[in-house]
Amino acid sequence: MPLARATHLTRRGLLAAGGALGLGAALAACGDDKGKDSGSGTEAKGGKSGPWSFKDDRGTTVKLDKVPANIVAFTGVGAALYDYGIQVKGVFGPTKTTAGKPDVQAGDMDISKVTVLGNAWGQFSIEKYASLAPDVLITTMFDDAGTLWYVPEEAKKKIAQLAPSVGISVYDRQLTQPLQRMWDLAESLGADMKAAKAADAKKRFEDAAARLRAAAKAKPGLKVMAGSASDQLFYVSGTNLSIDLEYFKALGVNFVEPPESAKKQGGGWYESLSWENVDKYKADIIMMDDRSSAIQPADITKATWKKLPAVKAGQVISRSPEPILSYDKCVPLLTNLAEALEKAKKVS
Repeated sequence: MPLARATHLTRRGLLAAGGALGLGAALAACGDDKGKDSGSGTEAKGGKSGPWSFKDDRGTTVKLDKVPANIVAFTGVGAALYDYGIQVKGVFGPTKTTAGKPDVQAGDMDISKVTVLGNAWGQFSIEKYASLAPDVLITTMFDDAGTLWYVPEEAKKKIAQLAPSVGISVYDRQLTQPLQRMWDLAESLGADMKAAKAADAKKRFEDAAARLRAAAKAKPGLKVMAGSASDQLFYVSGTNLSIDLEYFKALGVNFVEPPESAKKQGGGWYESLSWENVDKYKADIIMMDDRSSAIQPADITKATWKKLPAVKAGQVISRSPEPILSYDKCVPLLTNLAEALEKAKKVS
C-alpha cells in the first residue's frame, strides 16, 4: 500500500445492498444507453470510431464494439487523460478538498463537469456509476495481484458486472513505464498524440530528466529522504516500489533507504517512525507527500520536525507519490527535485 495510507488501510463500511440500485436495474440502466453519444469528448478530440481493444497490465484485453464514450476513472487517471484531450464522465478517489477546491490529484480537470462517485477511501456509489452507463472503468494498481485502486473490495463484483475495467500498474517499476502506458491508452481512446501539446510535454519531460541526472551527478553526496506526515507518525519511504522514487534513483539521486525489515509493517513501502524518532535518518533534502491525506509541511507543529537540519535550512520540497500520469504533470516532479539538488547545501 502506498505511503501515507496507514490510516486508511481498512475499508470504511460496506456499500449497503439495500441502499443501492438492484443489480438487475443497474445493468439495465447501463446497457440501454451504451453506444450513444455521451459527449465524453473522445469523438470530438480524436475522431476514432469502430472496434476498440486495449490490453491492460493484468494481461486482460478489453474489447468493445466502439471506442469508449462513457469513461469512469480514478481521479488521477481522469486527470492524465484530460491532459491528452480525453474527458471522462465520472471519477472516484480524492477529487475535491474539504474547502471544495480541486484536490491535487484532480490536476487541471474541471471537477464541476464530472460525476464524483466517491471522494475518499472506501467510497464508491454504485447508483451513480450505473446512471452513467459506463463503457469502461480505468484505474491504477499498487500491487502485483491486479487490485484495482480505490475500487472497494466489498463492491468489486457488482462494479465489475456494470462495465469492463482497465488497470495500469504503478507498482515496482520506473515512472517512464506507466507514463508510456497511459500515453498508449489515451491514443487508443482517440487522443491526438501527434499534436504539438503532447509532443512538447514529452520533450520537456526528457529535458527535465536530463537536468535531474546532471544535478544528481554534480552533488552525489546530498541525501534525499521521502517522507509523509500524519498526526501520530512520520513515514519514510523506500525507493524499491514507488514509480517516482525508482526513476529518480535510476537518474542518480541518492536516497535514504530504510532496511527491508523496517518496512514490513508498511507492506514493504515505508517505515513508520514516531515523531520522537523523526531524526533517525540524516537527510539534506526532504520530499514530502503532497496528497490531501497527509499533513503538509507548513502545518506540522512537532518540535522534532522543526529541528531537522533540512527543515531549518528550508530544503523541503513536495512529492507526488501518486503522480498524474501525463508528461505535462510529471515535468515539475523532475524539475523541482533538480532545482532542489542544484541549490541545496550539505546539512546532514
